[in-house]
Amino acid sequence: MLKEFLKFIQRGNVLDLAVAVIIGGAFGAITTSLVSDVAMPLVGLLLGGINFTGLSFGLGNAQLMYGNFIQSVINFLIIAWVIFVVLKAYNRMLEFGRKKQEAPAAPPATPREQVLLEEIRDLLAKQAKS
Repeated sequence: MLKEFLKFIQRGNVLDLAVAVIIGGAFGAITTSLVSDVAMPLVGLLLGGINFTGLSFGLGNAQLMYGNFIQSVINFLIIAWVIFVVLKAYNRMLEFGRKKQEAPAAPPATPREQVLLEEIRDLLAKQAKS
């Protein structure tokens, strides 16, 4: 069982997935900082100096922090937008590479039978004229 596990871990897909999760986590931290430290203060300024993280209301003994939720939604939208733009650019690069590699296709060769029939037709036409 240990050998099978090691074989599974060494497969490329598992390692690729691990790298993607680590990079995704780091990217999430960067995006969270972008939203918290840059975007939300600007949005708050536009809306009259509102600090979204402090927005809340009490419901009995519970405190509902809807400002944090708004910030998380904006964070998600920014991450989704960046991923969309990166994938779109990646697909364009792939498409450009495919177009560059594809040489114009040569016209298909005329079948031998067709060539012979055309020669016979030409000879018969020449004989009919003479």
